Formats: sequence, structure tokens, C-alpha cells
Amino acid sequence: MELEFYGATSRITGSCHILRIDGRRILLDCGLVQGREEEEALNREPFPFDPREIDAVVLSHGHIDHSGRVPLLVKKGFDGPVYTHPATRDLALVLLQDSARLNERDVRYENRLRERKNMPLIEPLYTVEDVVRTVNLMQGLKYGVKKEILPGVTIRFQDAGHILGSALVELWLTEKGRTVKLVFSGDIGQYDSPILYDPSTIAEADAVILESTYGDRLHRERAETLKEIAEVIRLADREGGNILVPAFSIGRSQELLYLFAIYHKEWGLDRWQIFLDSPMAIEASRIYWEYPDLYDEEATRLREQVNEMPMPMNLHFTRDAAESRKINDIRHGAIIIAGSGMCNGGRILYHLKHNIRRPECHVLITGFQAEGTLGRELVNGSKSVRIRGEEFSVDAPVHTIGGLSAHGDQQDMLRWLKGFDSSPHVYVVHGENGVKEVFSALIQEKLGLETSVPQEGDRALL
Repeated sequence: MELEFYGATSRITGSCHILRIDGRRILLDCGLVQGREEEEALNREPFPFDPREIDAVVLSHGHIDHSGRVPLLVKKGFDGPVYTHPATRDLALVLLQDSARLNERDVRYENRLRERKNMPLIEPLYTVEDVVRTVNLMQGLKYGVKKEILPGVTIRFQDAGHILGSALVELWLTEKGRTVKLVFSGDIGQYDSPILYDPSTIAEADAVILESTYGDRLHRERAETLKEIAEVIRLADREGGNILVPAFSIGRSQELLYLFAIYHKEWGLDRWQIFLDSPMAIEASRIYWEYPDLYDEEATRLREQVNEMPMPMNLHFTRDAAESRKINDIRHGAIIIAGSGMCNGGRILYHLKHNIRRPECHVLITGFQAEGTLGRELVNGSKSVRIRGEEFSVDAPVHTIGGLSAHGDQQDMLRWLKGFDSSPHVYVVHGENGVKEVFSALIQEKLGLETSVPQEGDRALL
């Protein structure tokens, strides 16, 4: 049996690994590459395998950098099962349809430019129809249930605590009478985060594929994070501006609404209008509320008190573009939560255009910003940025609120690894270059485990 490392090796996005056992091929995730234009162009490169020869896909969760190329896989001929948590299946329909529509829109724009230059036209990576076919292939598997998905291949999902339905994947692999246990982390959430349970402890494994997004740093303490959010709200209120929150539609948006409801009075939010300006986040929020069995004790207790998840009283869902444009008429007192979370597309760009030059406004960055994205430029303190081809000075203060990340930090991931009673070999992936090496060395130093930092195309015998 053999494991080949493909995606999320040379870069942080595009998660995808190929497992070969007894003549069968299984993909662990199949995500989009995100970041700079030249990196996203890699999504159009052929797969290093024939999609028609893949027997099954195991999908850890719905974020697009883990799921976003599965419809392309289907378009290219894959028609096998995709195993994932039922909540991920529901969220994937929302996320992947949005991905398809955005890609179709971008291709229309690109083809207009190509027509003027007499260049060959391109087609979308995939369409909404491809997405529907993909979701129809998805088979839901709840946490804690063992299932043989192929002869000699049994899987079980455990809660990763990252977003709704996110899974740590246990795989028991048997070939020629020998059984090996592989664990694939997907993305690991923070301990003690709102709404979701902590990442599940897994005691046994021979090998672990582990993400390393925040492998070189620690998040701010939760209490400090909440104090900082409250201070930003007070500042913007005093200075007479708005607050822009670029947020991922799944996970971050729901957590923010939850916090705004709980701290509504304490943070003086009765003086603000809160806008969830994302059709995808609105639909994802509906799905979140349909899975109360996945909530932690605090969220369950609050839900039982009000018969639904708590929401801020002055919350507005803005579904269509006309409603979104009207928000930009508001000069003070608007908290605008909009995608994309890395500011590399979506409605947040239009709100930035209207507010980024205003020193009385504030930008609240609440999640990881990949290299090459506008969000990363803002975090790095750029004095000016280009938005839709136009140059804007950055006069609004930018605040990075690391404590809200859906990813666990260095300490969280070490804590999770300490749960193993065995001594697995750890393959460190899904991190920026340099970060993976730092985290790999730390695992060796702190836990005494053997580690590797695989490159794209590297293979390991299990």
C-alpha cells in the first residue's frame, strides 16, 4: 500500500492525497488551489491520475480548498462514491454551486477579453450541473460509524471541531493479511471554540497526515480576542464609521453571529445594524441550525432556551445585489459581514471600495489570509491596494483577530497529537513553506515522533 502526496504540499491550499491499496485508488480530499492568479491557474492543470480510475473519494469537510475540485473530477469521468459527513454534504451543495457560478462568471469576463485579442476561448472548470452530479454521489457517514468502503478499506469519521461536519478520518487498510491504520486530520479546529465540540481524541495510528496552517504560532487567548472585538466596536462607534468583516461563509460567519448575539448588550450592538451580506453564508447558517446534535454543551443550552440558535436582534440578511448596494449608503453604524474571507472576490470587495479610504472605518480580519490574496496585503500593512483594477489607499485601520480562527494553533495541534498512545509517523502538510518545517521539528522535539514534510509527488509506503 502506498500514499502519494499531491495537493497542499507546495502550498497551503488544494488538499488532495492519493492512497493506493491492492490495485484500488482512493482520494483523500480534492480541493481548489487558492491565492495568486498564477496559483489558481494550477486548477486547470490535468490531474496526475486518471479520474476514471479513482474508486472512491473521502472528503474531510466542505471548505473549498478541500472540496472544490471534486466536481472537476466528476466532469473528467469519476463516478464513484464520495464519503463525507451528512452536514458536509448539505454544505457542499451550497459551496460548490457558488464556486461554479463564480467560475462561470469569471470565464465569461475572460472570454470577452480573449475575443478582442483573437485568443482561444476557455470553458469553466465545472458547471452547476456538474456540482449537482457530484453531490448526488456523496454518501453521508456520521461520526463514530465504521464502514467498509472497499475490500480491505474501512473508514470512520470523528469530529475535527473545525466547521460543521468537519471530520478526522480514520482508515484501516488491509493488504495481503497486513493491516495498517492511517489517520487524516483534514483541518483541526481550536479547543474551546463556540458552537462546536473540541476535536476528538484518537488513540491509535501507524501514520498521520497532519495539517500545519498555524504550526508556527499561537492564537490570542479567547478572553483577549473578545476584548479586542469590543474595543474595535467602541472605536468605530466613537469615530463614526462602519466595520467591515471579511468572513468565510461557513464557520466564521456563524461564529460571529453567535458572539454578536451573546455579547449584544455588553458590546453596545443595539446602536448598530448588522448585515450578513452573503447568500451563501445565509444558506449555510440555515444548515448550521439544522444540526443541533453537533453543538457543544454551551450552544445546546442556549438553543434550548430560545428554541433556535441565538441571533443578534438587529441582524439583516441581504440576499440580492440590490440590497447589498444599499448598504454602501450607510456612513456610520453598519457591521458588514461578507465574503470572501480572504478578500479575493465576493461582495466584501465593493464594501472595501466604499470604506477603505475612510479612517473612521475599521476592517476586522478574522481568519487565515493566504499569500497572494488581498486579505494578506491588508494584514501585512499595505498602504495601498488594488481592488477590481483600481488603486485605493488603505486609511481604515486593519485589525487581525487571530483568536477566532477555525484552525487550531500550534498548541492545539500538539495537544491533539498527544492523544495518540501509539507513536505514529507524522506527515506534515497543508502549511506555508517554512511553517511546515518549523512544526515538523517541534513535533520531533516535544513529542519524539518521527516526521516528514512531503513534497508534491512524493510517495510513502505504509
